[in-house]
Amino acid sequence: MRYRLFGNSGLRVSELCLGTMTFGEVWQDWGLAAPKAECRQIFDAFAAAGGNFIDTANKYNEGQSESLVGEFFASDRDRFVVATKYTLATREGDPNAGGNQRKNMVRAVEASLKRLGTDYLDLYWVHAWDPLTPLEEVMRGLDDLVRAGKVLYVGISDAPAWVVAQANTLARCRGWSPFVGLQVEYSLALRDVERELVPMARAFDLAVTAWSPLAGGILTGKYGGAGGARAESARFGGEANPPDPRKLGIGQSVAKLAAGIGRPPSQVALNWLRQRRANVIPILGARRLSQLQENLGCLDWQLTAGQLARLEEVSRIELGFPHDFLGQDFVRQIVYGGTYAAIDNHRA
Repeated sequence: MRYRLFGNSGLRVSELCLGTMTFGEVWQDWGLAAPKAECRQIFDAFAAAGGNFIDTANKYNEGQSESLVGEFFASDRDRFVVATKYTLATREGDPNAGGNQRKNMVRAVEASLKRLGTDYLDLYWVHAWDPLTPLEEVMRGLDDLVRAGKVLYVGISDAPAWVVAQANTLARCRGWSPFVGLQVEYSLALRDVERELVPMARAFDLAVTAWSPLAGGILTGKYGGAGGARAESARFGGEANPPDPRKLGIGQSVAKLAAGIGRPPSQVALNWLRQRRANVIPILGARRLSQLQENLGCLDWQLTAGQLARLEEVSRIELGFPHDFLGQDFVRQIVYGGTYAAIDNHRA
């Protein structure tokens, strides 16, 4: 396992992150649960491979995930980069038990610290953007947690690019702690984030952590059969969704390439993410030790330029306006006066 600097910070995290949404047995009905003994084996195998980056949330398995993670790292707390999240409601009928406002933020961080059995969090994520809470309240509240020593770094998940850009600009202007990481759904089967979120992350030097890197099993070959395949949502279970023909087609292309090189499709999909130009760290989720072990095998090899080109061809998306417009030759001609090809752009 190699390590990466986490965005615009000095924090060193493993190139793969262990997602622990399945740690606990409350979410059985959603297929997002695993017994404690299996979770322990998964955690230990990840650590033995050199992994130090652990991702959880206060809502995962209704708090059991945090409790188990805290128990598992208790003997060597400082070795691990522990990330948890807040936003999602933890009590029905209480409007202040969810969202990003300061009351929920303070209540949630104290509860997470208690369940994890630690006095600080390495990384605290805003789990989802809450448009009802002023941005200034969120960023100032997070900065207060950093200044109090309860949180070392902050990040944001599942938010529009303009929100993240505005938040970090505000934080820098006022001397508050900016976001150093972005967590988004990202895979060969879902590249929408490349329109705005990934370019924004590059501009602000944010680490990108990718949830559902295997598209809920579509990129493992699990749903490669004809017709009738149904993939579960990769986050928070939910209703089983009918297969998306385009995604299934991408999955079949991945499986074909994998068969040709003698590697599991999951490793192909993970290495495509690991080899992106952006600083992308896949989040590995598993209910069984065998799943994690197979996924860790991606560390032993890399895709060739030709293989990357094949995957690019089958998964490419239209970026839409203004990106496609600005990329046209005639637009570059009139913007740069015919000199575009002669300009060496070190930021490209």
